[in-house]
Amino acid sequence: MVRKFIGVAVMSLLALVAFPAAAQMKIAVLDYQMALLESDAAKRYSVDAEKKFGSQLQRLRNLEADAKRLQDRIQRDGDKLGQTEVEKLELEFRQKAREFQTESRQLNEAKAAADREMLEALKPKLDQAVEAVLKGGDYDLVIDRSAVVDVKAQFDITRQVIERLNSMR
Repeated sequence: MVRKFIGVAVMSLLALVAFPAAAQMKIAVLDYQMALLESDAAKRYSVDAEKKFGSQLQRLRNLEADAKRLQDRIQRDGDKLGQTEVEKLELEFRQKAREFQTESRQLNEAKAAADREMLEALKPKLDQAVEAVLKGGDYDLVIDRSAVVDVKAQFDITRQVIERLNSMR
């Protein structure tokens, strides 16, 4: 019990001694993901990706609507239709569902590959922008925004990084 008390007392004393040094530290918070996603390059990529994958996405929407229409018809009119007609509609529904799954997976894979390419191209520039802001601000400690509950705007350097990244060519 006494050892535990001495340990707590020593830790408290060390914290008090270190506090003046910590008070002199220059601390900043950075939301790396936000800096990446809100950059002009990421916004341009988003528009380009919408154009590139828009027709595939529309195809998926059409397949989904077709499958829903078939499913609704089976549920609504199933009692009135003959067994052959119901089986035909069910088969068509399953085909649309399989087609949707296949095309959805292909679209997701293509989009993920394009996203990775964009990130690989943009990451070195983002790292340069971060490094420039850190050196310019002469920070002692930079904390990732995800590790912080709340931060005053004066300590958040994310906007500075975005501006620096946008000014780079």
